[in-house]
Amino acid sequence: MILPSLDRDLEPAELRRLVAEYARREDLWRHLVHHDPEARTYEQIERNEHVGVWLLCWMKDHDTGFHDHDLSAGAVAVVGGQIREDRLRVGAPPTTRVVDSGGVFTFAASDIHRVLHAGTEPSVTIHAYSPPLWRMGAYEIGAGGQLHRHSVSYAEELRPLEEVA
Repeated sequence: MILPSLDRDLEPAELRRLVAEYARREDLWRHLVHHDPEARTYEQIERNEHVGVWLLCWMKDHDTGFHDHDLSAGAVAVVGGQIREDRLRVGAPPTTRVVDSGGVFTFAASDIHRVLHAGTEPSVTIHAYSPPLWRMGAYEIGAGGQLHRHSVSYAEELRPLEEVA
């Protein structure tokens, strides 16, 4: 495997380089690619005390909903297809970008974003989190615009939460 042997958590630029390196090393993850139209599939590729690396497979209508990564910063490399990232902003619509195969983006632990499938073909992404994921915050926006955070385990699949009545 290729995780760095550091005795500290990784910085955003290091996470970016790490997912780019994994993207180039298909021998480490290609056998894990499996698409399911009902839900994203995900497999942990590697983990140590400072970083966790995951492979995620996306299809039409797959959507994480708005979430944060609690204490973990991260980077995502798109290795097949396209995904869309929306970042939540106060007093304005979310910022939106579509990331094509070959693209990489990073996020801070405190960023509230959602990631969803884009395009017409299935997508594959590689994610690195440092420190490794333990908990995440899933958000729902109430009818009056209130933002509600729900703490979820990293082992739970993120999905959009129902609106609070």
